[in-house]
Parts: sequence; C-alpha cells; structure tokens
Amino acid sequence: MRHPAYGVLLQQPMLTQIPHRKKEDVVAPNWLTLEAPSVVFEGDSIDLMCQKKKDWWKIQTVVYYRDGKQLQFPDKVSSVSIPRAAPRDSGQYSCSATARKYFLPRSKSSRSVGIEVLELFPRPVLTVSSYRPTEGSPVTLTCETRPSPQRSNVQLQFCFFRDGKALGSGWSSSPELRVPAMWTEDSGSYWCQAETAALTVRKQSLQSQIHVQRVPVSNVSLEIWAPRGPVIEGGSLVLLCSVAKGTGNITFSWHREATRASVGRKTQRSLSAELEVPAVQEGDAGRYYCRADNGHDPVQSRLLSVRVRSPVSHPVLTLRELGPQAMVGNVVELHCEAQRGSPPILYRFYHENVTLVNISVPSGGGASFNLSLTAEHSGNYSCEADNGLGAQRSEVVPLNVTGTIGCRRDHVTARVLGTLCGGLGFIAAALLCYYGSHKIAGGRSAPHAPRDASSANPQESTHASSLPDIEELQPDYVNVGPIDVVYSQVWSIQPPENSANTRRMILENKDSHIIYSDVKET
Repeated sequence: MRHPAYGVLLQQPMLTQIPHRKKEDVVAPNWLTLEAPSVVFEGDSIDLMCQKKKDWWKIQTVVYYRDGKQLQFPDKVSSVSIPRAAPRDSGQYSCSATARKYFLPRSKSSRSVGIEVLELFPRPVLTVSSYRPTEGSPVTLTCETRPSPQRSNVQLQFCFFRDGKALGSGWSSSPELRVPAMWTEDSGSYWCQAETAALTVRKQSLQSQIHVQRVPVSNVSLEIWAPRGPVIEGGSLVLLCSVAKGTGNITFSWHREATRASVGRKTQRSLSAELEVPAVQEGDAGRYYCRADNGHDPVQSRLLSVRVRSPVSHPVLTLRELGPQAMVGNVVELHCEAQRGSPPILYRFYHENVTLVNISVPSGGGASFNLSLTAEHSGNYSCEADNGLGAQRSEVVPLNVTGTIGCRRDHVTARVLGTLCGGLGFIAAALLCYYGSHKIAGGRSAPHAPRDASSANPQESTHASSLPDIEELQPDYVNVGPIDVVYSQVWSIQPPENSANTRRMILENKDSHIIYSDVKET
C-alpha cells in the first residue's frame, strides 16, 4: 500500500536491502561458451574453443574439463586440440575462464558439451586354421576386422606376431598369412595387429596358442644309387637313406656293419638324405645300414650289401715253350692274366690280330691254352681281358717257329706234305718215307709192306745197314688244336737181319708208328 508521506523512504530501504551481488554475477548468462564437435571417429582430432561474448571483458586464463576433471592444457590459450581421439576420450566437456574489466576480476564457466568418439574399426580377432597342426602341414592365420560403414573407404593394413616377433614380410594389406609348413619350433603365442594406412589408429587382437605336433620317423630304408649302373671302383657311390614318415629336423647317419662306425651324418628337414662317396675303392665293399632320428627313438634300416667292381688291368701274355725250342711240332702254352679286375673275365687270344680262342674265367685268375706249332704260327701274339667294364690289351709278344724234330730222313717231308695236302696226301707221303727208309737187304720187301714199295729203286738196298733202332721208331705225337683234324696211321714193320724164322720175328716185332697232324678244315 502506497503511503504519500513515506513513498521514497519505503523504496530506498528496499534498494539498500537488496542483497549484495557477487562479482561473477555481473557477467551476463551465456557469456562463455565451448565450441566442440559432438561426434568424432577415433583417430580424428577433437578441437575445443572457449569463447566469450564481445564486450570489454578480457579473458586472462582458460581451463578445460572432461566429466568434471581438469584437462592438462596451457591455461592462457582459448583453443586446444586432442590430436588422435580414442573411445576413452568420449564424455562431457566444458571450460571456465577468468576475465578482467578495468581492475575488476571476473570468472565464468561454460555449459557442458557431450562428445562421443566412435570406433573406426573394431578390435581384430585372430583365427587359426589349426591350433594343433602336424609338423610340415600348412597353417593360415587371419586377422578379422572391418572399417565402420560410415568410413568404409578407410584402408587397413595388418601384421602378425609370434612371441613378440613379426612374421612374414611385416605389414601387409592382406588380412591373411599362410605359413607353408609349421614345425615344432613354431609353437608359441600368436596375435595380430590392424592399423590405418595413415597410422592414426592401431589395434591388437588377443593372443592365441599354437602347439605343433611332431610325427616320429618310421619305415627307414637304404638304397644304392650309382651313376651308369654298377658300383665301379674309382667312380661315385650314393647311399640314399629315406623314411616313409617323420617330421621336423631328421638326423640321418650311415654305418658299416663290420665296424659299426658312422661313415656319414646329416641333419635336415626332409624325408631323405644322400651320402656320396666320390671315389669308391674295393675296400669300401661290405654291408651297410642307416638310421633316422627326429627326437623320438631312432629307427634303423635293413642291411644292404655293396659290391664294388673293378675294371681289369692290362693283361700280360706269356709264351711257355714245352720243348727246348720253338720248332715245328713243339707245343707252346699261351697264358694271359690280368692282375686286377672283378670276375668273370673273358680272355681273347690273337695271332696277328686274328682271334684264336676265347676263354671265360668265372672266378678270376688267368687263362691258358696249348698251341701245336707249325711254320705258319710264326708272328705276333697278344691277348685281351674284358669283364664288361672295359677291355684291356696286352703287349705284343713275337714268336719265331723254326726247324724240325723227331723224324729221321724224310719224316719232315711227310709231315709237311700231310699238313699241306690233307689226309690222302699225308698217307702217300708217309708211305714214301717208310719205303725209302725201310728197304730190306737183297731187294726184297718186308712182309706186309705196301704194294708201292715193290717199285722202289734197288739201289736203296745199300742202306739196309743203317736202319734206325727200335726206340727211334717210337710214335711221334703232335697236339691237336681246337680245329677239325684228320688222323693218319702208318704201320712200320722192321725185320731183324739174319734171322732163321724171319716171318715169326716180323710178326712179333711189328711196331706201329703213328703221326698226328692237324689239318685245317677247308
């Protein structure tokens, strides 16, 4: 109710009774505002700007808050930035400022602004094709994630790790890594990482354990591999040791049964291994076996016999005369022998490069054969040894056949004629020889003499006193060679002189004189 007398007074106390305002209340509402984006993706920057209205108040310090907690920024700047936002940066942001007008300080806080940081891509998940693979088998690792549909154009790259070490070639645009073969030492803890090509966001998967299983070796076998067929002395020999099953690093070793000592050892990641002997010797022959071991019990192969064949050496040809000289009718032994060489050995004998005979020796050593000499056997002789690994020829040995033996007067003529003219000619020549050397005194022929003897010259009777002794008329033999021959037999009857019973003595002392001569087949 208005009182005319106390109107001003009533109003003045009211003015004085007005409570005293604080200094910060002097600033108008919304005088300080925070400018910030409401939604960002991780990896993007968050820009914050604390602004005041245009007036005479001058801002001196600015403080920023997230969810009521002060952020550490310089207090004399009005705009700040969070360069790489992460989901943890989401929250309610605000700022406060202190201002001064003339000499009066003022302070004010802005309203809160909600900011949400969205995932650019979810955390990757590592998947493995097999968490317990067998040694030697392949394994594929996959790092599974994809960008947000609102940022589908973002390029990602991936990297895989085992026990803290990067696998493969490092970072790649492919989310898969294929390991061609896993081994025991590849067991361990695996994970993967994915990041943007701009390197603004990187995320890591959880770890996964991979245990590689080892397969023991089995069915060990030993084989011989030699180039060009058999194992030849001086050549190379390869012993191949292999297993049907077995994983990881396998240690192969080769052993000789006689000594059981190791002759070679190799460790490699394969199902077979080779041991090469570059220059094989005869002493390397024997029985061998191999072993394979990959950490379990070692397995041994069966025994394998190794036979080393050696080529023949140059043979030596020897001519062994069975008589005092190399004369017609004598026998010469031709002996050919190679000091070294694996049997069987085939020997060939040559006369002036013409083959005389072939002799096979199944158990080694030399070969011999006898040759009945004629005048035609003079010349150069050689022999050859061959065991299938290369033939070797001996040095040439000359032979000179001269003279005659064992036949008185015309015996040589008979033999030569028998050789040249064949069987019939030989018989005729022998009869001539017999007739000329066995004439009976007084011009009478001996009983049973050939008819041709009756026509002999009577003057030959003067030689009756020089008839040969009985031992000189013993049979002469000439060895028969490997060719077809004709045998001729001449009966020689020597009557004793001045015998009363001439016919009886002739019959009792009848002696056969046999000459063997080889006649070449026509």
